[in-house]
Amino acid sequence: MRKDFGPQSWVFPMPVLIIGTYDENGKPDAMNAAWGAIYDTNQVTVSLAGHTTTDNIRKNKAFTIAFATVDTLVASDYVGIVPQKKVPNKIEKAGLTAVKSKNVNAPIFEQYPVTIECKLVSLDGEEGEGGTLVGQIVNVTADEKVLTDGKVDVTKLNAISYDPFTHKYLVVNQVVGNAFKDGLKIK
Repeated sequence: MRKDFGPQSWVFPMPVLIIGTYDENGKPDAMNAAWGAIYDTNQVTVSLAGHTTTDNIRKNKAFTIAFATVDTLVASDYVGIVPQKKVPNKIEKAGLTAVKSKNVNAPIFEQYPVTIECKLVSLDGEEGEGGTLVGQIVNVTADEKVLTDGKVDVTKLNAISYDPFTHKYLVVNQVVGNAFKDGLKIK
């Protein structure tokens, strides 16, 4: 027996992505977005509503994407529910420390161990509106504390995902198989 739910925005897992931007005065902003993925080779896409962050991306043609973790869960949720227009010091209140990316005009928040630095490829819609964001990946930077043998180790990263069914955050850090290998067992 199955239960129908009608059309829902239910894809799992949904990454918890922290989008970093600067405003026209160089002030850092961050927002939480879950509707993001790889778009093409060296490109990412994120579906965004109209936010200060969206306007900042249109102006600066750059942004960063950090992966939220267990350690950054509270700050990550906070920057997703509090708009910078209403709380101008939300970055400080969240306890985040912004440093300028060496590669794009956007902030890297030191508390997040893995950050993708992107240049804007496209963002449909007009100022004040949301849209589908596509960014060219310029660099990925990772804190050495989440590396094993020079590669990002998700068991150390402790990234969280958003569960759209129950509105919970879940940790993603258990290895259960080997991609491009385990399926070869079927002959």
